[in-house]
Amino acid sequence: MPMGVEAHHRPPPLSPTFFNGASPNHEPLEIKSTMAPPGALNLNNLPFDLVDPKDYEPEDLCKETLVLIVASTWENGGAPDNGAFLVNWLAESADDFRVGALLMKECKYAVFGVGSKSYGETYNAVARGISVKLRKLGASELVELGEGDVDEGNVNDEFDRWCRNIVGVLKGNFGENGWHFENYGVGSENEDEGEFSEEDHDEGGDSEDEAGIVDLEDIAGKGPSRRSMMLAKANGKLNGHVLNGEKEMVTPVIRANLEKQGYKVIGSHSGVKLCRWTKSQLRGRGGCYKHSFYGIESHRCMEATPSLACANKCVFCWRHHTNPVGKSWQWKMDDPLVIVDTAIDLHTKMIKQMKGVPGVKAELLSEGLSPRHCALSLVGEPIMYPEINSLVDELHRRRISTFLVTNAQFPEKIKMLKPITQLYVSVDAATKDSLKAIDRPLFSDLGEICYRGLFRQLVQSKTMKTSGSEMFALCMDSLKALREKQQRTVYRLTLVKGWNTEDVDAYSRLFDVGDPDFIEIKGVTYCGSSATSKLTMENVPWHSDVKEFSEALAQKSNGAYEVACEHVHSCCVLLAKVDKFKVDGQWYTWIDYDKFHDLVSAGEPFTSKDYMAETPLWAVYGAEEGGFDPQQSRFRKERRHKSAR
Repeated sequence: MPMGVEAHHRPPPLSPTFFNGASPNHEPLEIKSTMAPPGALNLNNLPFDLVDPKDYEPEDLCKETLVLIVASTWENGGAPDNGAFLVNWLAESADDFRVGALLMKECKYAVFGVGSKSYGETYNAVARGISVKLRKLGASELVELGEGDVDEGNVNDEFDRWCRNIVGVLKGNFGENGWHFENYGVGSENEDEGEFSEEDHDEGGDSEDEAGIVDLEDIAGKGPSRRSMMLAKANGKLNGHVLNGEKEMVTPVIRANLEKQGYKVIGSHSGVKLCRWTKSQLRGRGGCYKHSFYGIESHRCMEATPSLACANKCVFCWRHHTNPVGKSWQWKMDDPLVIVDTAIDLHTKMIKQMKGVPGVKAELLSEGLSPRHCALSLVGEPIMYPEINSLVDELHRRRISTFLVTNAQFPEKIKMLKPITQLYVSVDAATKDSLKAIDRPLFSDLGEICYRGLFRQLVQSKTMKTSGSEMFALCMDSLKALREKQQRTVYRLTLVKGWNTEDVDAYSRLFDVGDPDFIEIKGVTYCGSSATSKLTMENVPWHSDVKEFSEALAQKSNGAYEVACEHVHSCCVLLAKVDKFKVDGQWYTWIDYDKFHDLVSAGEPFTSKDYMAETPLWAVYGAEEGGFDPQQSRFRKERRHKSAR
């Protein structure tokens, strides 16, 4: 039967019941309509809503006070398709240390499982797993897990008993005037919601009614009502700190995890790290794909971020989700000049530590002490930092070029950005559904604010000119912001085999929407297994796969884009606009960095064509070098395992 959930929002007192899939043998399961939630509960004046989990945002669970779930288990212990995303989200959140064990502390739940004992150890595995994960997230069990076996034919009887138990418990806590949750610790909802007693505080002194679902690790699972959020904001408080940001983004736990991975944390929210390609070019062993595509000097590139927080938990994130998460800036804010000074200081110290490392060349080490490029793509969402323009200005003042990567969930931030040497937008999926599955955004309706998916249904629709919905307006504002940027813009596509490699047609429809100068197409990098990512080497495309996808995508553009460059080592290909960057049959994808800084200093309007430079033949697509600089020395590691291909 379908997986279902019923939950109780406050206010109004209406709870969803989720129904997940069909019965294990894929046959419809008949349950008495009078007893099935919400039937039994509505008959007893207990209002509930029936919800299909595929239409429910799991992030909203922290707002519920009561949730009922009916879940079936399919072969191999898996959840039905309509409930898979919710089940996976619960599993990932329960194992994510940033979420904490109090996310659903105000929620009561009950789970009923439909399964077949012929499946052995996986009998009702989904329902049992959901119960365990909800408990780990701080929710409390209203009644014990109910289970029905389709083989024994006792599902209806067991389900009837489970429903009566729920009704009995709830009727004991339901008065004439509405919900009364005191008996099982959910708390009352009334006109004096803003008032609370000392008993409402936890050991740390934080009120349960404090708002601000922003940093999941820091809020430790508080799920306040909208009214309490408004009261908190009116009093100038959010999540226990003033709205101008007294709270530090990086907690001791997060700091320890980041430093363990080699990050140098700057102040309370920024970071810098030495890229492996910087180390490689210091040895004269080749630069990264940006060296091949755009002419940066990898040994003089500083990888940094002014915001370690991100609004996504992408399945392919090589940071393993050890950075903070958030949807808006709610933290203490460090001065941009201090961030730049400290980042350069820490970067040069790491460069100095390369002295004496076998193969490092003295002249390249000396040059590396004076960074010329800054990749604002280390981790997190740099555009979220409120003083991003001041930080960029400071970098440009020092004649350090900027390569800024944004997840594009902040259209207003994109609009207000000053000229960037090259502005990237991550386009991780071409449809709303695949984007949600891959990026796992914190925003409850990514389709209303993120143009990375670029709304395939809008692109395909003829109503684009006439739609007046908020979603349309926000989407068009974001796309217009990108289209109106006069400097270089890039779509960055990360190909994950089995996730988004079949969406060539959908991706091609995005060209006219954002009108980027370049499209980078890169195969996902496998970084090992973790509790936060289920990717395996099977999801990693070969360079030949990336080339095939890129050529198909270029063909779909009807001549607007062509494949310009490749970097075989990085499994990366570049598409470029023909009318801008191909002059007399020669590509001009490289950047004249001195010219760019002169243009910025002059303060006059300029475009991407004003600071382009000729691409060397070794970097052009199809060249024998495969994007490897012939002035560098190729170093190949000895493989001790057989290639699968």
